[in-house]
Amino acid sequence: MRLYTKSGDKGQTSVIGGRVDKDDIRVEAYGTIDEVNSFVGKAISELDKELFKDIVADLEKIQHELFDCGSELSNISKKREHKLTEEPITYLEEKMDELIDEAPELERFILPGGSDASASIHIARTVARRGERAIVSLMKAEEEISPIPLKYVNRLSDYLFAAARVINARLNVPDVEYERSAKVFRGSNKKKD
Repeated sequence: MRLYTKSGDKGQTSVIGGRVDKDDIRVEAYGTIDEVNSFVGKAISELDKELFKDIVADLEKIQHELFDCGSELSNISKKREHKLTEEPITYLEEKMDELIDEAPELERFILPGGSDASASIHIARTVARRGERAIVSLMKAEEEISPIPLKYVNRLSDYLFAAARVINARLNVPDVEYERSAKVFRGSNKKKD
C-alpha cells in the first residue's frame, strides 16, 4: 500500500461521504482532535506503566474515543453513525472525581508543566480546548452535528487537567502557582462527605 495518493494535491481531502477543501472547518475540527490524540500518545510514552497504570489505561481508552470523535466529525454523509455516546462522558466525570480527591488542594491558578508527562498532558488539554472551539464553529455552520463530540471534548479537557496534576503529585513534583494569582478557588477541591 502506498501512503501517498496525490488526490489532495489540489487542496481537497476525502471525508466520510465525499470531499471537502483542506481548510474546511470540519477538517480543522477533526484534525485538531487528531492532534490531541498525538499528545495523549506522547504522554503515555512518558509515563511509568506501573505507577500510572490507571491513568495509562484511561489515556489509551481516550485515544480510541478521540478516534471515534474524529470519525464522527469527518462524516458528511446523510447516514451518520454515532460512535461516540454519553457513556465515555460519564466515565470521564467519575474518573475526574477520583483524581481530584488524590491531587493536592488547589487555591490558585497553576502554570502548565512540572514533569514531562504532565507538560504533555497540559498541551493535550489546551489543544482539546482549541478542538472544542473548532467543533462549536462546525456546529454553527452545520446544524446536523451531534452535540456529543462537543460535550466529550469539553469533559476531556477537564479530565486532562486533573490527570496532569495527579501525575505531578505522584512524582512529588509540585504544581507551580501563577505568581500573580489571587486565591480563585474558594474552599477545598476535595469532595465533602
